[in-house]
Parts: sequence; C-alpha cells; structure tokens
Amino acid sequence: MEKRRLGHSSLMVAPLTFGCNVFGWTADQAMSFKLLDGFLAAGFNFIDTADVYARWVPGNSGGESETIIGHWLKARGGRDKVIIGTKFGMDIGPGRGGLSRRYMMESIEGSLRRLQTDYIDLYQSHRDDPDTPLEETLGAYQELIEQGKVRAIGASNYTAPRLAAALQTSKRLGLPRYETLQPLYSLVERDTFEGPLEEVCLQEQVSVTGFYSLASGFLTGKYRAAADTVGKARGSRAEKYLNAKGFRTLAALDEVAKAHQAKPGQIALAWLMARPSVAAPIVSATDLEQLAELVAVPEITLTPAEIAAIDVASR
Repeated sequence: MEKRRLGHSSLMVAPLTFGCNVFGWTADQAMSFKLLDGFLAAGFNFIDTADVYARWVPGNSGGESETIIGHWLKARGGRDKVIIGTKFGMDIGPGRGGLSRRYMMESIEGSLRRLQTDYIDLYQSHRDDPDTPLEETLGAYQELIEQGKVRAIGASNYTAPRLAAALQTSKRLGLPRYETLQPLYSLVERDTFEGPLEEVCLQEQVSVTGFYSLASGFLTGKYRAAADTVGKARGSRAEKYLNAKGFRTLAALDEVAKAHQAKPGQIALAWLMARPSVAAPIVSATDLEQLAELVAVPEITLTPAEIAAIDVASR
C-alpha cells in the first residue's frame, strides 16, 4: 500500500483516512470494532476523530467516538500500527471550546484518557479561534510535543489568510506548524477549498485530508431523488445536492464507473486522491459492505481524460 507523508512530519499514511464520526452514532461499538479491524487488515493505518464526536446524538455528551477507539485499542493492542488523529476546539459545553493554552491542556488529557493512549499522532485545531493569539495556540502545541503527548499538529476549517498567518507565525517564532488541513472538500463542494486555500497548501506543503468526501453519501449515487433521502441519517444533508450540478456530476461518475466496473463513490474518491494537494480524503462506513467498497479505491487509477471529464462536470 502506497504511503503518503503528512506535510513535513514523520507521519506516513495510506491514501484514505477512516472518519470515526460515525462511532457512537450510526455504528455501535461492536460494529466500530469490526470496521477498524477491517480497515487495518486492508493495509490502511490512519483514523480521524474528535472530542465532539458524537455529541449531536440525543443522550451523548461528546467523546463517544474516542472512547470506542480507546476500548478497541485496549482490546487489540498494536498502538504503533495505527496513526490516530483527533481534534479539539469545537464548543462542547460552557467554557469548553476555543484554542487557548488553558483549554488545550485540559482537552488533550480528556482525549488521551478516552483513547487509552499516552500520545496522539496528529492533534488538530478543529476550527479557528480568532480570540486566541496564534502564538499562544502554537506555543501550547510545542509544549505538548516536547512532553511527548503529540507527534504533529494540523488544522481544520481554516481560511486561506488564517492558515497562511499561522504558518508564518510558526516560521517566525520557530514553533510547530500545521502539517495538515482538514477542509470541506468533495466534487460537489469545491469552492471552499479550491483557489487561495489550496494554493497555500501546495505552496507550503500542507497535506489535505478533506471531510465529507462523498458529500454525506450523495456521491455514492444512493440519493437520486428527494424520496431517497427520507428516513436516512444523512439524508437531510444530501438534499442540497439534488440539483443540476449534482446530477451532472453523478452522470459523469456513472460513466467513468462503468469503464472501471466500479461504483460512483469509488470514482469520486479516486478523483480526490489524484489531486496533488490531497493526501488522504476522509471516508466513513457503517457496515462491512461499505468498507469493502472503500478499501478497494486505491486500486482504481483514473486516466487524465477521465479526471478532466469529471472535473468539467462538477465545476
């Protein structure tokens, strides 16, 4: 399995990231264990979670995903075989949010405890915090790296100016730099990332691990009409893509999929993986059938003509 380096760090990951936001939501602990086992058995090694997952589920308070991963690590062992990324900074209660040093030091202890590990491979700022100086956030990250609790750091949901400012601050003060960026990015959500933000990532060699890579399932082709979204956990999120651009994109994916005897979602991911800025798009599965489709994606190599056809259809 091809491994890709995350930024300038020592972290080498296979070209797909498993998004663990489904753990404690649409995948219970037993299924989560099966998904993680299958993902690693297929040669992949990078999983992504956050302290806020899955707080949106009634009865949850956040941390459920990390807790399940921690139970899995304790049961299976092999901590050195998996690259774990987690995030902090989203509001998860009164006084619990942002990127201050105080809150970072509190948050990481919670994540380490839930994950049942003594270090996090990639610790990420889940969203920008304009109220905390960049110097404070990056300096706190340096402390955690020096303590051996963090190996590398990343950012999520940053704008181009703020990511550039953070990178410049790291360079100016000799502080750790964001090695990864986790933006919203898929064939039907290109504007947020492509342009100035992607240019910063390419210029500064910041690796991209975009989220909602399959647009809440829309790019798998399972939502072709409004009726298809009814009663589905992510159906309401996919409704906004039921338009001319969305259908045009699906048609292009269907065409290329036929040539590769593949599924539309597999082609959408192969397109992302072919982008020079992208290291390992984030994908999720809630059953083993979905997982089998995902882990087969690196075997698909799109031709330049196929990439161009999908590119035109999705613009």
